[in-house]
Amino acid sequence: MDSALASETPYLRDSVRTAVKILVVGHFAVGKTTFVGTLSEIRPLRTEERMTQAGAMVDDLAGIRDKTTTTVAMDFGRLTLSDDLVLYLFGAPGQQRFTRLWDDLARGALGALILVDTARLKQSFEIMDIVERQGLPYAVAVNHFDESPRFPESEVREALDLAGTTPLVTCDARDGRSSTEALITLVDHLLTLDTETP
Repeated sequence: MDSALASETPYLRDSVRTAVKILVVGHFAVGKTTFVGTLSEIRPLRTEERMTQAGAMVDDLAGIRDKTTTTVAMDFGRLTLSDDLVLYLFGAPGQQRFTRLWDDLARGALGALILVDTARLKQSFEIMDIVERQGLPYAVAVNHFDESPRFPESEVREALDLAGTTPLVTCDARDGRSSTEALITLVDHLLTLDTETP
């Protein structure tokens, strides 16, 4: 699926002077590729491969039987925020066997948006641990799937053991407005942290 924002030209404006890098992370099949594709103004770079029998013993397909591809390196998208500022979105693969790539993907990133699914919250713990080990500030976005249960924010926050200062929002990775609001929540959080730093 191509982004609804995809422009005719893949080139940056000459006026762009600042580039900001954000990671979009989460467990396997949580919607990272969709999220990056929804927001990207260019045709997103995807490194998806067909899932094979070799991964059947390690990829938990419970509740996601229709999934046939998986990201094996990264997703990449771009969003121009102003005449001189561009945002680069890097989607990281969610399976444990690919997490060694995260060191490179996290280098230079200002923060991370962690996507979670309420039907598989336990799978988010390892992802959150990796982001915290990288020292990246983050916000959490519950990507609502039609079949996933809905819980009050306070219960999700408690289940994920989130600090009171960690933003928690809901989104639909297929929807541009919803995904934009989740991204704005992360950026607002990063700006708040920046102003608090002496």
